[in-house]
Amino acid sequence: MSFFGSLFGPSKDEIWQQFSQATGGEFSESTFGRGSRVDARHGEWMVTLDTFVVSTGKSVVVFTRMRAPYVNPDGFRFNIYRRGIFSDLGKMLGMQDVEIGDPKFDEDFIIRGNDETKLRQLFADARLRELISEQPDIHFSVKDDENRFWSSRNFPPDVDELYFQVIGVIKDVDRLKRLFDLFAETLDQLCRMGSAYEKDPGVKV
Repeated sequence: MSFFGSLFGPSKDEIWQQFSQATGGEFSESTFGRGSRVDARHGEWMVTLDTFVVSTGKSVVVFTRMRAPYVNPDGFRFNIYRRGIFSDLGKMLGMQDVEIGDPKFDEDFIIRGNDETKLRQLFADARLRELISEQPDIHFSVKDDENRFWSSRNFPPDVDELYFQVIGVIKDVDRLKRLFDLFAETLDQLCRMGSAYEKDPGVKV
């Protein structure tokens, strides 16, 4: 480790390379116009870890995100986050809060979606609830082709994205591995529900 590394700990890229090795993924270094990233496969799906920035005018805010495009045959969508974070987002989207019957989980998280029955079916997965609860900050959802109306990419109509984002850069390899496990468990559960197909969606992010 370098002198600065011994003072401040491993860099983001060092941690992300460790995460890539742990998941059998591929680490890509920063290039002009694009930061470093990890692409790791679970079954037929490619899960991508990277960062992006949002300008606030006087400064920029860095986010860590993880994404996985998948075929969404029934258009089921959900949005889950800890209480107090993004609290008004669901109201803007016209989604209602749903309690899934786990008192502690219902107390800690706001869950919204477009099909209450499927929401309860999805979060009946105890392993899924455990992996969500392990994330100190979380905004986890299904996004409609990253808002395709202003996206530079055009996904097929039946392809959406499983999407996680959080403010800051995650430099904790164990947390990243648990986040990858969350994506894997969610995709598998969506397949069991008939709300995802175990097939390559044919798009890249």
